[in-house]
Amino acid sequence: MNDIADRRRTFRLLHEQGCFVIPNAWDVGSALFLKSLGFKALATTSAGAAWTMGHADGRTPRDEMLAHIASIVGATDLPVNADFERGYAHEPQDVAEAVRRCVETGVAGLSIEDFTGDRERPLYDIDQAVARVRAARAAIDASGADVLLVGRTEGLLRNRPDFDDVLRRLVAYSGAGADCLFAPGLATREQIVRVVESVAPKPVNVLVGAPSPLTVKDLADLGVRRISVGAALARAAWGGFMRAARQIAERGTFDGLADAARGAELNELFGAGSRR
Repeated sequence: MNDIADRRRTFRLLHEQGCFVIPNAWDVGSALFLKSLGFKALATTSAGAAWTMGHADGRTPRDEMLAHIASIVGATDLPVNADFERGYAHEPQDVAEAVRRCVETGVAGLSIEDFTGDRERPLYDIDQAVARVRAARAAIDASGADVLLVGRTEGLLRNRPDFDDVLRRLVAYSGAGADCLFAPGLATREQIVRVVESVAPKPVNVLVGAPSPLTVKDLADLGVRRISVGAALARAAWGGFMRAARQIAERGTFDGLADAARGAELNELFGAGSRR
């Protein structure tokens, strides 16, 4: 447990100054490789995990996701932030129970988003969304664990591009106890700066899920404290696999294997002593 407490302290310190990249691992192997590159913390990806388990994004049962999160926490000695979707519940008291169980996996942070799961009514009303964040905060506090809570609004990803509402929600989630704020889908420097300024001094996470002209240094200069990539690395891995497999199935050719990782490199990575 001291190891977990140390990770949580380290994770919180990472958010206090500077800017760091927190890449999203989708299984134990990807977590180990990301650690080998020197990243200081990892995040899970609900979509990447779902695809690994044969589910569509958002369709993974809560207990399967909790087991997956625990496997990523156990893979390395790095702090892990859980993409905990909407807390696998609607009502605040049920979100609190799910958060309690997520904390027990050993995570250093977790996010709660305001997507309802209903594409016709994609966002919780702001009062309910705030109550859900407040319930998550209370559950973390009751646990006695120093777990960082990320308040996440999904409007820009869910065809609700009202930027004033995005800002209003982030400020409200900050007031409800979120330690870090996150609005995936920010598209311009101006939007990023407005988010950073609106919730200051609390840290902001920015998602980079596709090729971008912005570098880590650019985002740091805009005041961003942490950068995640969501399911992008998992999609990149799936892209290579799907292209190679389709060539074999549809053309009877094997050219898609040209860029495959070397077995020797993978065996060295996953050899004795590779964990922790």
